[in-house]
Amino acid sequence: MRILLIEDDVVLRDVMVRSLHDAGHRVDVAGTLEEADQLWQIPGFDAVLLDLNLPHNANPRSGLGSGLSALRAARARGDRTPVLVLTARNRTDERIAGLNAGADDYLGKPFDLAEVEARLRALVRRTMGTQDQVTVGGLALDRQNRRFTVHGQALELPAREFEVLWELMTPAGRVVSKRELANKLSDLDDYLGDNALEAFISRLRKKLVGSGVRIRTLRGLGYLLEAEA
Repeated sequence: MRILLIEDDVVLRDVMVRSLHDAGHRVDVAGTLEEADQLWQIPGFDAVLLDLNLPHNANPRSGLGSGLSALRAARARGDRTPVLVLTARNRTDERIAGLNAGADDYLGKPFDLAEVEARLRALVRRTMGTQDQVTVGGLALDRQNRRFTVHGQALELPAREFEVLWELMTPAGRVVSKRELANKLSDLDDYLGDNALEAFISRLRKKLVGSGVRIRTLRGLGYLLEAEA
């Protein structure tokens, strides 16, 4: 997944970024309301981790934290990216305020990093209509354990090929455009261009020979992962 982390606590932010990277996710970070407003408008994020208590600069009189401003602005422009709110505050009225502003889930600090990752998976699964166990032909994906198998045998893939195949199965059976793949698999420091993407698709096709699965190119539309006839 590509995740936007909005958190002004540098120490906590670094710990969370390492944890999410270790779990196989790509993470972009914002530490202020201005950065959050700017980054949140970049397409391709699967989920947003939002600290409500960002520095007060947009609405200094708000007792709920300026993170609500970024959330309300995103929902007002039609952004439906799943949002998990993180906050040290644990009052019922503040939880309600976050949910009413458009948050999908709420987690109070301190929290367990494993729970953050599990809740993110659940939010994206619910939003995308995906499942933890997916099978197409002889190819199976175990999302929870981040593992592909072909006819029951482990399919070992380099990180980028793994990410491309993951996106093609999220969910399986849909056409994924080149732009969508590039947005999901890039971050601010490392953009995936068309040539690199086509190279990954070519390598995956070779590795999927005999799996009962193929990656079809739909000209002008993108790629489709499907079972072979």
